[in-house]
Amino acid sequence: MDLFDSFDKNAPLAWRMRPKSLDDFVGQRHVMAPGKLLRRVIEADSVRSLIIFGPPGSGKTAIAHLIAELTNARFIEINAVTSGIADIRGAVEKAKEWQAGGGERTILFIDEIHRFNKAQQDALLPYVEQGIVILIGVSTQNPFFSIIPPLSSRSLIIEFKPLSDEELKVILERALNDSESGMGGYNVRITKDAAGHLIITAEGDARRLLNALEIGILTTKPDEKGEILYDLNVAMESVQKKYIQYEDGDSHYDTTSAFIKSMRGSDPDAALYWLAKMIYAGEDPLFIARRIVICAAEDVGMADPRALTLAVSALHAFEAIGMPEGRIPLAQAAVYVATAPKSNSCYMGIDAALKDVENGVVQSVPDHLKDSHYKGASRLGRGKGYKYPHDFGGYVGQGYLPKPSVYYQPTVNGYEANIKKRLDELKGKRGRD
Repeated sequence: MDLFDSFDKNAPLAWRMRPKSLDDFVGQRHVMAPGKLLRRVIEADSVRSLIIFGPPGSGKTAIAHLIAELTNARFIEINAVTSGIADIRGAVEKAKEWQAGGGERTILFIDEIHRFNKAQQDALLPYVEQGIVILIGVSTQNPFFSIIPPLSSRSLIIEFKPLSDEELKVILERALNDSESGMGGYNVRITKDAAGHLIITAEGDARRLLNALEIGILTTKPDEKGEILYDLNVAMESVQKKYIQYEDGDSHYDTTSAFIKSMRGSDPDAALYWLAKMIYAGEDPLFIARRIVICAAEDVGMADPRALTLAVSALHAFEAIGMPEGRIPLAQAAVYVATAPKSNSCYMGIDAALKDVENGVVQSVPDHLKDSHYKGASRLGRGKGYKYPHDFGGYVGQGYLPKPSVYYQPTVNGYEANIKKRLDELKGKRGRD
C-alpha cells in the first residue's frame, strides 16, 4: 500500500511533511542514525512487533507509516481510545484475506495502545504470536507499566525522546522551503525571533511546531509585494503563548543561570526575583521545577538530603495543581534549596567514577560479591567468603572493590558532617580489621 499516492494538499502541514524515506526522518538518532537498532530493523525489513513510546510529536506515528511504505505492507490503523475487540477482529480478518490472496503482510498500527485494557490486549496477543499481523503500537506511556507482559515481551520496545531545538529548526526550514508538501509555495519571510519562539514553545513537539507555522501563514495577509511577514506577533498568536522576553535583552538561558547560581550561592531573595521574572515572562514552569531538582541534587546534595525530596515534591505538586497556585510550591522549593547548606560531593563523586570507567579503569566483581542465588553458583565459588553485615551488627570489614578507590569525599557542611564522622569511624574500624 503506497501511503503517499493519495497525497492530499488539504491535509494538515504536519501530515504532509511526514518523511518519505529514512534519510528524511529527523531526530531519534539514538535508534535511527545509520547502524542504530531501529534503522537496522527497518532496513533489513525484519519488523515483527514494535512498540514505540515517547512524547507527542516526536515521530512515533511518522515512523510507523514510513515502515509500512518501505515494506510495501498493507496498513490498518486503529485508535485504542475509540476501538475495541470487534475492531481488532475485523482488522485480523482483513489481514487473513490479504495473506490468503497474495501473501501480503499487514501492519496493524494501534495509536495510544496503552488505552487498551487487559482483555483487549489479550485478544490481540494470539494474532501477533502467529504473525497474522505485524503490530506497531505507539504510546505516550511507558509500555512496561501499561502493556501486558506477554505482549511487551514479544515486542521490540523503543523509546523516542523530545526533538531538540536544532532538530526542530531543520523541520521548520524544510517546511518553509518545500514547495510540494510544505509552505514553499507561499512567499514567506519569517523573522529570527518568530522562528525561535515557535521552536521554544514547541517543547520538542514537531506537530505543534508545524501546526503553528501553518496557521500563522494561512491567516496572515500578504503585503503589496505578495510577501507574508511571519513576525513575533504572528508567532505568539499562532501558539497562544507569550514570548519569553526579558527587558534587559538577556536570553532565558542567562536568567535561568542567574536563578541557579542564586540558589547555589544561598541568596533566597535573588532566587525569588529570578523565579518571578521567569514566571512573568512565560517560562515553562516545569522547566523551572526541573532546574530546582537538579540544583537540589548537585549543589545541596548530602548536606541536606531533604532538599531533593522537597524539590521533587514541588515538581509533582505543580503538575497536580498548575498555575497560578503552582508558583507557591516552586517558590518554597527554591527558598529551601537556597537556604540549605551546600555540598557537591555526590556530583563530584559520580563524575570521578565515570571518568575512571571511561578511561578504562574497569574492575571485575570479586567472587565473594557475585550473585550466588542460582543453581550451581557455589560450584563456581560465587559468594564464597561473603560476610553479611547484619550478622556483625551492621558493619564488617571486607573488600568491595578489587582496587580501592575514593570517589565520595564528604564535606563538614550540614547533615553531611554526620556522614563524614560515621565514615571516619568506619575507616578506623577497617584499619583495625
